[in-house]
Amino acid sequence: MLTSIRGLSAATLSAGLLFSAAPAFASDTVSEEAKTNTKTSDVQFSDEMIAAAAVLEETDADAPVLSLTPATERANAPVEADTASNAGGESGITFSANVALASEYRFRGVKLTDGELAIQGGFDLSHSSGFYVGTWASNLDEQTVGYGSTELDLYGGWSGDLSDGVSADVGLIAYTYPDAGAGDFDYLEVYGSLSFAIGPASVTGGVAYAPEQDSLGGTDNLYLYTDVGFSIPDTPVSITGHLGYTDGFLTFTNDSEAIDWSIGADVALGPATLNVAYVGVEGDTLIDPAGTFTDDGFVVTISASF
Repeated sequence: MLTSIRGLSAATLSAGLLFSAAPAFASDTVSEEAKTNTKTSDVQFSDEMIAAAAVLEETDADAPVLSLTPATERANAPVEADTASNAGGESGITFSANVALASEYRFRGVKLTDGELAIQGGFDLSHSSGFYVGTWASNLDEQTVGYGSTELDLYGGWSGDLSDGVSADVGLIAYTYPDAGAGDFDYLEVYGSLSFAIGPASVTGGVAYAPEQDSLGGTDNLYLYTDVGFSIPDTPVSITGHLGYTDGFLTFTNDSEAIDWSIGADVALGPATLNVAYVGVEGDTLIDPAGTFTDDGFVVTISASF
C-alpha cells in the first residue's frame, strides 16, 4: 500500500511555521531590553564579561563554530540524491496487466467455450530478483465444460536469464473454478521451461506436471511441449508454432495420451498484437463423438499488455 504524503507534509509545514516564528520571539525580547538603554556607551560590563571577551579573542579562528542556522532551513534543505534513493528504498517491484479477446478459448488444443468468444485478462507483480505472482481469468462455456462459467488461475514463480540468449521459468499454478457446482474441480500444477533466442528465432521447451488429486480422478497429468517463433525481419509479423503431448487425466482419448498442435502468425499493431492460428488436438469419437472439445479450427485473438 502506498502511504499518503499529505499527513507528512502537513506536519512538516506546521513544524516549519513554529520554528520560523522562534527568531521573532527573540527579536521582540531584545527590542524590549533595548528600550531600557538609550546609548550603547551607557551599557555597563562586569569584570566577568570582560574576562570572557578576552578568552574569545584568543580562540583559534579555524576552530568549529556552532551553527545558528534556523531549524527550518536545515529541515527544508534539499536531500542529497544518494540519500533520497536509499531513504526511498527502491522496491524493484513492477506491475503489469494483460487483456485479450479471442474467438474461442482453447487450453492445450481443447475447446473450452464451445466456439464462443472468450474475454480474458490478468495481472502480474514481478520483482527485479525474478520472482513473480499473478492471476489470469477467462470465461468458459458452462453447459459443455461443466466447470462453471469462469476459470481463475493463480500462480507464482521465478523467471530470468541463465546466460546470454537462455532464460528459464519455474513455478506453481492453481487452476480454480469459482462458480463450479458440487465436486472437486480445482487442481495444482508445477511447471518449468527453458527458452533459447537465436537471432530472430526463439525456441521454448517446457514441462507441466499435476500430481495425483481428487479433481483429476485420483490420477496425475503430465504435459510436455515446445514452442517456436520466428520474426520476419523489417516486418511486424512473426510466425509461431506449437507442439504438445499430454499423458494423463486431461485428454479425450482412450489411452489418456494426446498430441496437440498449432501454427499461426502474430502481427504487432502498436500496443496490441493480433494472432491467427490453426489449432488441433487428438480426440477419440467414443469420448468426444461430436468433436465438441477436440475439433480442429482457427482461433483469432487480439491482445494487449501494459
